[in-house]
Amino acid sequence: MESRQIILSPQQAIEAQQHYRVIKRSIDARQRELKVLLTVGDPSEKLLYAPPHFQDVSHAAQSVQIVGAGPAGLFAALTLIEHGIKPIIFERGKMVSERKCDVALLNRNMGLNPESNYCFGEGGAGTFSDGKLFSRSKKRGNMQRVMELFHYFGAPDSVLYEAHAHIGSDKLPAIIKAMRECILSHGGEVHFTEKWTIADFSSSRNLDASTILAIGHSAHDTYRELYAAGVAMEAKGCAMGVRIEHPQTLINDIFYHHQPQSVIDLVGNASYSLVTQVQGRGVYSFCMCPGGHIVPAGSMSETCVVNGMSASHRNSPYANSGMVVALHPEGTAIDALDYQENLEHLAYQSIHQSSDSSTPLAAAPAQRMLDFVEGRASTSLPACSYLPGIVPSRLDQWLPEPIRSGLQQGFRDFGRKYKGFLTNEAVILGVESRSSSPIRIVRDPETMQSVSHPWLYPCGEGAGYAGGITSSALDGINAAMAIIQHGTV
Repeated sequence: MESRQIILSPQQAIEAQQHYRVIKRSIDARQRELKVLLTVGDPSEKLLYAPPHFQDVSHAAQSVQIVGAGPAGLFAALTLIEHGIKPIIFERGKMVSERKCDVALLNRNMGLNPESNYCFGEGGAGTFSDGKLFSRSKKRGNMQRVMELFHYFGAPDSVLYEAHAHIGSDKLPAIIKAMRECILSHGGEVHFTEKWTIADFSSSRNLDASTILAIGHSAHDTYRELYAAGVAMEAKGCAMGVRIEHPQTLINDIFYHHQPQSVIDLVGNASYSLVTQVQGRGVYSFCMCPGGHIVPAGSMSETCVVNGMSASHRNSPYANSGMVVALHPEGTAIDALDYQENLEHLAYQSIHQSSDSSTPLAAAPAQRMLDFVEGRASTSLPACSYLPGIVPSRLDQWLPEPIRSGLQQGFRDFGRKYKGFLTNEAVILGVESRSSSPIRIVRDPETMQSVSHPWLYPCGEGAGYAGGITSSALDGINAAMAIIQHGTV
């Protein structure tokens, strides 16, 4: 049978999935009665995609160095192995099992390991940041292949058909480990706790080797070193702001129109995607985590950075999302990095500048949402999922323009459109500063080579060409294919 789309109630959709092969699934919550949109096909067609064919590259004549074991680096490595080329990965952080321990210590305010945290380590920043497999980009290549590879390495069937696919931060580490084991078992190399520098290319080990640079959005020290060495890079548009958290029941009522819990149990907790314009700047939600937690996502001392995550069941009592304002940094790439770092230091100083040593090390500055909009102090704070703790702070006073005014007006706009969203039941935490990289390493659009250093293939979110797990993975695949087609290995 040919594929066709059907529109069903949540209960009917559950029953239909027993009789059809689901090709695409999404929820339409625009009306008071929720609908599930299914694209379905013949259930007898069991082979959903062609499995990858990985070759033994133990003794391959060609090799490529990959710097970074995030989604861009891992998917580049897997692609090279499929084409008989040996990947050699260098990752500054630890393998995912050891990284979990450092993340746990950070959540308990027992110190930040600058090389192993929510940003650095096997799997990259996305490993403990929800595992959403969704990209707004439709023009960068075969995104479905990314989903298929995630599925091949252990992701649930739903990643193949959900409009907003999600794995969960509790499940993603095992998938990342399976990818690493595949790379190793087919003759690739993975070196942990080995920080790459551009000076490495003077050594015989790296001489004349093509290098995929997939170091992520938080490797500021490496980007500064690259800039000093003359690698062409520029400031680019980015977005920064705060992370906001509401009770999940409130978000369900607003966006699912007060549906009974029995319906929510069928479709899952509500999410949202909000956007408005304030004085010519976009203000929008980013990385919304229904049933999730807020986590400390900094990688430098005396800074405060927050992000969101959710486990596979998305069943915590909280809903959080980044709320950011589009920025257009002026000056050099280093000026853009300075702006980002200064904002993160400002957030830290807002609650640690006094002599009171009782403030938890990784605590975050926080303010009730309506208090922030109306410009008053929060005398108390609501319960919050952020484990290191939150401390009252006047974000309405220290957040710089245009972030402050953009968020205040944006929250008013969202409150008018979605009654109940603008409320003091919600709390905002500072700062959400790494929603996207503020720099771009300039590369040739066809060959993907650095315009200044042809042996270098910058890719992924940190290099300025992606904005999440799936788009980074796809950019890694494209970088590997560019080397195969245009480069020397």
